[in-house]
Amino acid sequence: MLLHLVAEFDLQRDVVPWLAARGWAAALDTSENSSALYVVNVERNGKIIYTWKGNQRNTHIGLYDLQTKQNEHLYVFERDLRIISCSVNNERTLLAVSFRQYTEERVSQLLQSVSKYLTLLIEIHPINNLRVLKAVDSCVQVQFLYPVEGRNTSAESRLLLVSEDKYIEQFDIHVVAEEEHKVVIQNSGQLPRARVADDLVWAQWDMMEQRLFYIVPKESKSTLKCVQFYPDENFNSILESHLDIPVNDTQFKLVNFGCDYCQDQDVASKSLNLQVFTSKAGGLCVCCTLACDTPDEIMYSVYFLHKGYNKTFTVSLERTESHQLKEVAFMNLGEDARIDMLQNISIRSPLVSTVLDCHVGSMYAVSISDSALLQFLQNSKRDSERLAALHCALLYFRHTEDLEMQIIWWISENLSTCHSFDPIQEFIIASLYCRMCPETQNLDKILPYTSLLDWIGTIPGVTCATDIISLPMLVFQNSRGFWEKLNSNLESVKYAEPQLHYRSNVLRREWRNLSEEREDRTTTAYLRNIFENAKKVLSHLDAWDSEERLVPLFQEEDYQQQLLMGLMVAQLKDHLMRHLQYVGKKKIDQIVLDYVANLLNLVHRIMKEVWRRYQLHSCVFCFDERGSAGEFAVFHIMSRILEAANGMCMPLPPGFHTLHLGLGVRCLPLHTLLHYIDNGVLHLTETCVRKLLKDLDDTEKNEKLKFSIVMRLPEVLGQKVRQFWNHPINANFIARKYVKLLLEKLGDRQCSRPVPERRSVPVEFLPLNYLTNVLAEIEDEGMNPYEKQDHVNIRFVEETALKHTVTLLGLEHS
Repeated sequence: MLLHLVAEFDLQRDVVPWLAARGWAAALDTSENSSALYVVNVERNGKIIYTWKGNQRNTHIGLYDLQTKQNEHLYVFERDLRIISCSVNNERTLLAVSFRQYTEERVSQLLQSVSKYLTLLIEIHPINNLRVLKAVDSCVQVQFLYPVEGRNTSAESRLLLVSEDKYIEQFDIHVVAEEEHKVVIQNSGQLPRARVADDLVWAQWDMMEQRLFYIVPKESKSTLKCVQFYPDENFNSILESHLDIPVNDTQFKLVNFGCDYCQDQDVASKSLNLQVFTSKAGGLCVCCTLACDTPDEIMYSVYFLHKGYNKTFTVSLERTESHQLKEVAFMNLGEDARIDMLQNISIRSPLVSTVLDCHVGSMYAVSISDSALLQFLQNSKRDSERLAALHCALLYFRHTEDLEMQIIWWISENLSTCHSFDPIQEFIIASLYCRMCPETQNLDKILPYTSLLDWIGTIPGVTCATDIISLPMLVFQNSRGFWEKLNSNLESVKYAEPQLHYRSNVLRREWRNLSEEREDRTTTAYLRNIFENAKKVLSHLDAWDSEERLVPLFQEEDYQQQLLMGLMVAQLKDHLMRHLQYVGKKKIDQIVLDYVANLLNLVHRIMKEVWRRYQLHSCVFCFDERGSAGEFAVFHIMSRILEAANGMCMPLPPGFHTLHLGLGVRCLPLHTLLHYIDNGVLHLTETCVRKLLKDLDDTEKNEKLKFSIVMRLPEVLGQKVRQFWNHPINANFIARKYVKLLLEKLGDRQCSRPVPERRSVPVEFLPLNYLTNVLAEIEDEGMNPYEKQDHVNIRFVEETALKHTVTLLGLEHS
């Protein structure tokens, strides 16, 4: 089970001992009265209302405070009643109770016409007068409105009455304080009331946000509406949304109005199984089950009202499950999981991340079990399950370093088993999304949350169909909080560009163009700005992590990676400025720097955990011995990191390619090493090549390695590092390259004047004499391509040519 349940309240644990201490629990011991103690409601402040039968069959009402862990006796009826609904106001001065006073059989026996249900309003500070609010034959639910937390005691309370006759009313109740702190209802006549909703077939109370969602039929379809209640004002109808949900012949259904003891299981099966979910970011979803013709399948839809589409899922049940399934339960937990120990028909979710089991009278605080989630990730064989578990873990446990470490270990072990997604890409992109989006409103619409443009994986036994739906209509003025964010989401859907999330297509193209530039543009203002961006990112990163780094990264400059860093900063900044115009430039600059720095830090985090796991150290740069099995494993992981980075056009920490190449030299046979270099898996860096040329001696095997590397060096890099290999092969190569470059500069130009003599004792080898004289003339005209290397000149070419000729003729020892 992925969810971890902690019983915050239990009738047997928290109430029964208190009743026994006061002599009220005797009637609870008999089996025939097993249902005599039960929970009725949970208020916004976490106080739990329950009822029980006393020794004289009196009906008591009590209250348990989750904060203080104390019980309180509220009221007693000196008769045997069945409490249907109960609510106490915030000040605990008024109690509203709805109960069934007679059974249908008893009503038929009475001669006079009597009502089956009564709804009362009782003064309980102290216990004093009571008023009859309703005397009807239909069931009524009661619920006091609660003010915002921290507000002072109010002289006014508002009470909702929800009738089974499909209407909702609000009562305004004014109280006054008399002598000795006695609180009584001020109105002597009828209480002021207002109609909130009519003709509804379904309603849900959002206790924390004081909202009422309800559905009314409209022809063959339905309309979802919402009423927002305000602490110091009245109420406003604020939302209307048309849903393609048939409501004909459905029974009346209430959600989160306490424990609904009006409906039996047969009636509940004929009512709408539907629930609304909201998020602080302005998300609004409707989940409902649909009728299905196949007994071994269930269908349910999720309407993403804030995005303008819905998804309908059809799930095939295994034979062992189909006979056990009574109802699909939707709970306000923020995540999806099975709770096998609870009975679906009795589940309520009165508070966020809580489950109330009305059947046994227990309320649980619910959280995701990190150990169970990690085990599920490790044991899953399907890509769909792995992807879901990975994102769930990163979303809910992004601040848990130990779990993040174990996720990285799982990734390092399963790089080749995930076929439809790259776990490294998903880890980096999802982690960045979770870290960055809480900083600024609407940033979640701009930044990518996955590397997958379209999910092509399938889930066995589950099919999904997506449909476009109309956006809900909002009617409000100067609303804040949730409604403002929902409106912003709806506006984004209406006017959004086709590709609102940041993508790297343009970045990749610009990076490739700048990387292939022939002329030196490092002095242009554009490139100076790009590299200044990269410098800011690295400085930003250094400020975060001043400790000595375990992995030898960030210890050198990397032109290509710093170019990519700077370009990403520039282009991401432009993207945010275009879509977050209300955010200031300074804030956007900070967001972008944080994003790119976090990206590099995540790569370093992966490397650090892998480094620790395989117990590597700095000896990876010693080329005189072969690599260990651990080093080979790290090399493989680094290759996959590089592949992931290339796929997303993502910069890597400076020094990554040097470290990767160093491990490749130690771990790979020469032909494989050269194949990796030729195919772009390994990148030749100045730091690694220089160390390789200087540190390795010139054995036949090492000469072959060095020459193979030197032959593959880019021109600019080759000019820098070839001088560190003092070997005839290298000298011959440099001389050939030098001559080639001089002759390319000469082109078709003809020498018009006699070539001066260069040697006091000329070599008696006329072809070489002529070549050196021509090259000398080119040098005299300032066309030396190796002018930064003083020792590479015509004299060097001449000496190298003679030595090479002597070697070829076998005259070294003559």
